[in-house]
Amino acid sequence: MVRADRVRFREGHQEAHGVVGGAQAQGCGGKDRMTATVLRRLLPPLAGLSLACATLGRLSFTEPDVTLQEIDVTGVGLTGGTFDLVFDVWNPNDYRLRSTRLEVGIDLEGTHFGDALVDRPLDLSPTNHSRVVVPVRFAWAALGAGAKALLTRQTLGYGVTGRVFLDTPVGTKTVGLTGKGNVPLMKLLK
Repeated sequence: MVRADRVRFREGHQEAHGVVGGAQAQGCGGKDRMTATVLRRLLPPLAGLSLACATLGRLSFTEPDVTLQEIDVTGVGLTGGTFDLVFDVWNPNDYRLRSTRLEVGIDLEGTHFGDALVDRPLDLSPTNHSRVVVPVRFAWAALGAGAKALLTRQTLGYGVTGRVFLDTPVGTKTVGLTGKGNVPLMKLLK
């Protein structure tokens, strides 16, 4: 039996010839080709995954700052009335927040005045202030000094408690609302 790789009958048999020489120079050409193919296929998903992880790492959640700006009296009747709580909401995050529900209780001049629920979505722009208006309905019965102050003063002492439910890129968050101070009372029945 004659082996082709040991005996060469052509002129310049010691030199490598084009295609054969290139494959012989690589050694185990099949393994290298397979490794290159695997790398070519896995590199883009791995790069995308590392980029996604880096982005999520920067998405830290900071609670928005909510302050009561004013109270707008919108209606007064024999049994009670309505007013709007106007909040200034600062979103310090670099991404949009969307509230799914807002629950607020308001005390005026030390007396519980009413509760409000907003279950429509509210969009809070990234690193921006948003104006949020919450309508409240109240009854005159058992309001005492708070009701009198609502009609006679330009500013009211208030206390606010509540919760905001937020959808964020890092999951659902619940933010507690608390605050107290004095707030300007806008014109009665604009």
